[in-house]
Amino acid sequence: MLMDVDIGNAKIAGLDRDLDLDSNRYDWVLTAFYIAYIAFEWMSILWKIVPAHIYVTAIVLSWGIIASLQSIATSFAGLLVLRTLLGIGEAGFTGIPFYLSLFFKGEELALRTGFFISAAPLATSFASTLAYFIIKMGKYLPIASWRLLFLIEGFPSVLIAVYAWYIIPDSPDTASYLTKREKTVARLRLRKQKDPNASESNGLNRKEMLSTILDPKSYLTAFMFFFTNMAFSSLPVFLPTIIHEMGHTVLISQALSAPPYLLSFFIVILTAYLSDRMRNRSYFVIFHALLSASGYAFLALAGHFGLGAWWRYAGIYPAAIGFFSVITIIITWTINNQESESKQGTGFAILQLIGQCGPLVGTRLYPETDAPLYVSGMASCAVAMVFVACLSVGLRLYLARKNRVGKGEYGRIGDEGVGLVGSGGGKKEPFRYML
Repeated sequence: MLMDVDIGNAKIAGLDRDLDLDSNRYDWVLTAFYIAYIAFEWMSILWKIVPAHIYVTAIVLSWGIIASLQSIATSFAGLLVLRTLLGIGEAGFTGIPFYLSLFFKGEELALRTGFFISAAPLATSFASTLAYFIIKMGKYLPIASWRLLFLIEGFPSVLIAVYAWYIIPDSPDTASYLTKREKTVARLRLRKQKDPNASESNGLNRKEMLSTILDPKSYLTAFMFFFTNMAFSSLPVFLPTIIHEMGHTVLISQALSAPPYLLSFFIVILTAYLSDRMRNRSYFVIFHALLSASGYAFLALAGHFGLGAWWRYAGIYPAAIGFFSVITIIITWTINNQESESKQGTGFAILQLIGQCGPLVGTRLYPETDAPLYVSGMASCAVAMVFVACLSVGLRLYLARKNRVGKGEYGRIGDEGVGLVGSGGGKKEPFRYML
């Protein structure tokens, strides 16, 4: 999502003027990214097939090159092509939470996913701060500020790709920083969470994939993700413009874009930690969805009643904190409630395929004709986050019922790892869905 932030910062730094981007063309620049992103969501399954060190290197390298090439775009058509290619590259990153599930138990996954997701608000905060300094220095540089912005924030990924080849483990068994005993513990501690009838191969089990495609819970989480992404995708790309329309200068708008995301970074980590400790997902999704909805509702009402710019700016904080935390828990919840790696990979692909259609709506919620208050866009995001809270209640009730009637598939407790991962000698108990 960093390039979404960059495109928003670049817009008010002169991108729209230099490439003759009116409101409609700018919307298509955003939409092209998400169309490609959605069309290639199936790539999340590749984390199950391609060795991680190869896959990570390929997607980081391609993403960095394409992101940097945006700096030499000279026309709307050229930028549109690059944004489409960038969407394909970014789609490869979506499976990282699934990759983390190969290393961590279900009740540990929210915090680890939180570290990954929280990189988005942290990077957004950093990008906005960096944009502030780049634009401030722009008048002394021979290159347009927005071009330098794309180059500086894209090219480092090319260098990082080289290190990824050597430091990314494919599984606990190939992690160079673990001892032989630690690798055994890492493998055995995860085994009891799997369905004993599930495929243990490195490939995909077609029967399990079909079962996941027909599973209602796959779609409940997917539509929660859809509505959250309406808000998640729209605010970063339009926030600098929204703040600018409040009456602030371009420089101040860039600076004020950073603090809401920096605070979101810390709240996401705290939320993920508490969710793991309590072994609960639904309460956190409901709370943060309603928090985000309240922020958007306040923004809409503040604009409608003509409250001052600083009142409207305050509403950005709960809106951003809420949807970043919801994204983290929904992703974790999806992986927690699939009984095997094939089901996790398929469920995650469904989540992304449907959920990432949300940005197709979100990126068109703030047309220039609604400036400077954007009341309808704020109200739409508020309603979307209320829908997320309602769907979360529904999913919790559905999973609680499956737990009560014992329809969860069976997982293995204990195994040959007695003394390392627990005891039990192969005893079985019903798979328990996390509520």
